[in-house]
Amino acid sequence: MCTATRTAEYFLRLQTGDAGDAISNMKLQKLLYYAQGFALAILDAPLFQDDFEKWSYGPVIPAIYDRYKAYGSGAIPIPEGISSEDFTDGERRVLDEVYFAFGKYSAWALSDLSHQTPPWRDAELGQVITKDSMRRYFSTQVVA
Repeated sequence: MCTATRTAEYFLRLQTGDAGDAISNMKLQKLLYYAQGFALAILDAPLFQDDFEKWSYGPVIPAIYDRYKAYGSGAIPIPEGISSEDFTDGERRVLDEVYFAFGKYSAWALSDLSHQTPPWRDAELGQVITKDSMRRYFSTQVVA
């Protein structure tokens, strides 16, 4: 299992001009949310142990927010020296598919989408969004 930080860096490395707006802290949080949800549904295992909390603009991992908050709503630079070898083939497939499907959307569009998901809706503001609730919901979103 990798860390949320390494997973965030993986997404930052994938960003290109074709992916809609650059990756801000808010957009990164939502990409991580969808990646974790689909990993739980498809791989039956989390990508990382960090928990999401319900914040006003959607699910957030506080440690990732703190790491990138200096960039405000601006683009986070692409990190150097990131290796995809930290991930299994299955994890890379989930990450790449999530980026392909959701990376083209703006941070605000992803925030709106995340507000439609039961794991976020059913949690109390400031409380943890459980991995179990994410697994249950995202399992309904996977086409067998």
